[in-house]
Amino acid sequence: MATSNDLKNGMVLNIDGQLWAVIEFQHVKPGKGAAFVRSKLKNVLSGKVIDRTFNAGVKVETANVDKRNMNYLYNDGEGYIFMDNETYDQVTLGEATVGDAVNYLLENQEAVVAMHEGNPIYVELPASVVLEVTYTEPGLQGDRSSGGTKPATVETGLNIQVPLFLEIGTKVRVDTRTGDYLGRVTE
Repeated sequence: MATSNDLKNGMVLNIDGQLWAVIEFQHVKPGKGAAFVRSKLKNVLSGKVIDRTFNAGVKVETANVDKRNMNYLYNDGEGYIFMDNETYDQVTLGEATVGDAVNYLLENQEAVVAMHEGNPIYVELPASVVLEVTYTEPGLQGDRSSGGTKPATVETGLNIQVPLFLEIGTKVRVDTRTGDYLGRVTE
């Protein structure tokens, strides 16, 4: 148990039997009345985001979430196989658990798998990953009507917008939170 004053980003709360991750929080002390905590919570399983206000000092139940570093091995058609880096145990995660992370996962890539009472609940990726462009149309010199970007497909099958000068085979850095192109990677 913790109080609403102890809330931090990333903390997982158990509210009415469901797990909610704290996305944002703000302590508010109005001129009149009691202080309170305004928060934005995301349901760990469904991804639904809600706004919730807690009175200051109210007890909230925290969930015990164990975050483990794991390597993504492969997809066997039924699920995504991850290996624990410490115990070498392999865990199969369903598509619902992996979520949008599937758009950025490459074999042998590190990820953090959050477990609650032995059950995997979600996959956390680094803020950005490096992916190779597998298909894009050639950019036309002087074509600026599209804002200087064109669609491209990366090796995971994700479609992103890239600058006109990029070609097939170029490695790019992609933001895993938004799916935006961040820059070209030169090795």
